[in-house]
Amino acid sequence: MSAVHAVATRPLRVLVVDDEELARMRLKSLVAECGEPRCTVAGEAANASQALVWLTTHECDLLLLDVQMPGRDGTQLAAELRMKSPAPAIVFVTAHAQHALKAFDLEAIDYLTKPVKRERLQMALRRVAQRLLVGQPVAAPPAAPANEEGPVIVVSDRGRIIRVPVGDVLYLKAELKYVTLRTAEHTHVLDDSLAELEERLGEHFLRVHRNALVARRAVRALERRTLAGEEDEGSEGWAVCMAPVGEWLAVSRRQVAAVREALVAAGR
Repeated sequence: MSAVHAVATRPLRVLVVDDEELARMRLKSLVAECGEPRCTVAGEAANASQALVWLTTHECDLLLLDVQMPGRDGTQLAAELRMKSPAPAIVFVTAHAQHALKAFDLEAIDYLTKPVKRERLQMALRRVAQRLLVGQPVAAPPAAPANEEGPVIVVSDRGRIIRVPVGDVLYLKAELKYVTLRTAEHTHVLDDSLAELEERLGEHFLRVHRNALVARRAVRALERRTLAGEEDEGSEGWAVCMAPVGEWLAVSRRQVAAVREALVAAGR
């Protein structure tokens, strides 16, 4: 019997890897409730070391793999498993959407955010089953693309994972519990903190206010204006104009000098 036919006639074998027992119980329950494709939990592990030990004597079709675990984390385990032949499929499960970029780099089939919804898990399991049925490798090392993509910010939007090129980002603004990411065409909402994003994005972005981070290349003007934000509404202060959308963002007094220097350095 061929490997492809075998996959078609038996349940998908799932290894659940998460350091939290309640999370493992939840995932095992969701897998058991999945009617199509048919799946069975073949094993579970509380960390990467346990998973590797289990895999020396057992086989599985995919791992439901947490990212943040004590010791070797999920991305390190996934990178190691890519060297196996055949390599099991990886579906990352984590509470932190910023790890999704690494998930794509590791050729993961899908990326689920906690709390995992049954429908999203079933969708991910179907993707694994479809790849196995058509005989595609599920975690083969990717070939380097001819036009390699630059850095991206990964956005979780209604169950979808969207890769937003950093070069398209005009600004990021903290609002209530979320951060708004603005491009010329779209607005996205992130769970990441502005401080984390500032650290990741580096010198190409400039903090102009405690609640705003802007792309240096998109700043077109610095002027004194009547501000319209909730905190500053009706007061006069410094603001930057963001191209090409023409939106104005408040600049705190302590950041005015830095913004002016950035504009001068850019020849604007």
